[in-house]
Amino acid sequence: MEAVFRDDAYAKSCEATVTAVDDKGIYLDRTVFYPTGGGQPGDIGMIRTADGFEVEIIEARKGQEPDSVFHIPAEGAASIAVGTTVTAEIDWERRHRLMRMHTCLHLLSSVVTYPVTGGQVSDGKGRLDFDIDDATLDKVEITAELNRLIDADKTVSPEWITDDELAAKPELVKTMSVQPPTGAGHVRLIRVDDHDLQPCGGTHVARTGEIGPVEVTKIQNKGKQNRRVSLALLS
Repeated sequence: MEAVFRDDAYAKSCEATVTAVDDKGIYLDRTVFYPTGGGQPGDIGMIRTADGFEVEIIEARKGQEPDSVFHIPAEGAASIAVGTTVTAEIDWERRHRLMRMHTCLHLLSSVVTYPVTGGQVSDGKGRLDFDIDDATLDKVEITAELNRLIDADKTVSPEWITDDELAAKPELVKTMSVQPPTGAGHVRLIRVDDHDLQPCGGTHVARTGEIGPVEVTKIQNKGKQNRRVSLALLS
């Protein structure tokens, strides 16, 4: 399957062919729908046929095969026959907010320089958990530094390295709870100019200025050495 979302995060729709339909959902030969994973929710949207038939998609998830994605239809939706040519179209406004927040969380991990124990990208908000003991985090200071980096309009771009190269540079992996997928021979990295570089398969904006203003909404104690930093988009 061709993962259009991986090569072009700004693709809102694509033409595709239905390759299978089962009790999980609809499979296509190519898709713009990002599947749930890496702390980022799967896309929602529509699958349409040329004669106007529509199926609402409430989530996309990873299938069993490498790069396989199944599209979960809304309850009660009629089936689409295998071999049908369709247009797959995501809810772009929601996706773009997820892209903005996901990139902002990468910036957050470069501002708060502690190991990441978990995280979640949500629509218009997000969080990272950090392995910190006695350190004091300041909401105002972190908010100011994030907005400074956003206003600097830094470039955001993907890179690829081999599994062996990643193994030789373990410092690239910031998340303690989730290890990047290996075994395919190569791993995708996301670089935020000279501020951040780490493995990530999610969707991102092309420049930090696209994120817009953000705010650290709260910092919570989630355990002896765990601090949760929550963010929100302000526009």
